[in-house]
Amino acid sequence: PEITTHALSYLDYPSLCRLSMTNSLMRKAANDDNAWKALYHKDFTLEQDSVRPANGWKAYYAATRAIVNINAEFFNIIRERSLPAMSRFWLNADYVKCIHASGELFSGYNPVMESWQMAFNWEQQGGAFQVHDVRARVLTDMAWVTMKTYVAMDAGPYNVTNVFEFHDGRWYMVHHHCSVMLVDGDVGQHA
Repeated sequence: PEITTHALSYLDYPSLCRLSMTNSLMRKAANDDNAWKALYHKDFTLEQDSVRPANGWKAYYAATRAIVNINAEFFNIIRERSLPAMSRFWLNADYVKCIHASGELFSGYNPVMESWQMAFNWEQQGGAFQVHDVRARVLTDMAWVTMKTYVAMDAGPYNVTNVFEFHDGRWYMVHHHCSVMLVDGDVGQHA
């Protein structure tokens, strides 16, 4: 069993899923919780070693993969500057919040959508950014993702946190926070 788990830990997500469909022995091996835990740590992060998923590592892997993909969709919407897509992406609730890199806070669905309309009309760079160091944490009906974004080579990176809630069978954004990441030597300038 340990050798099988070790061998399965080298497979990627699609390969492990295909293997589980070959026969009953492979299905049992591919559904082993330890294989999914190894795959989770390989694909996502070692930061969450203390996590004990209630429904097992396979379900937790699938939920984490889903939230990482949804988070990537958010950045595609920004690249496309699509206000209709952004309005469907956010939960229509009075408690949603958005803090853009300027530091300005927008609270409530309509003000948040108006802030994105202004951002899409104002920003010249649009999709000229990269996302790195994506880390996700998923609970039953809530998830958050932290990451660094790089907009331009001459500008420093931004710390970004996105928070999602699960409603009516899908994830919606409820909070976005983007702030300039302080780098060595910047502390005195911002104090």
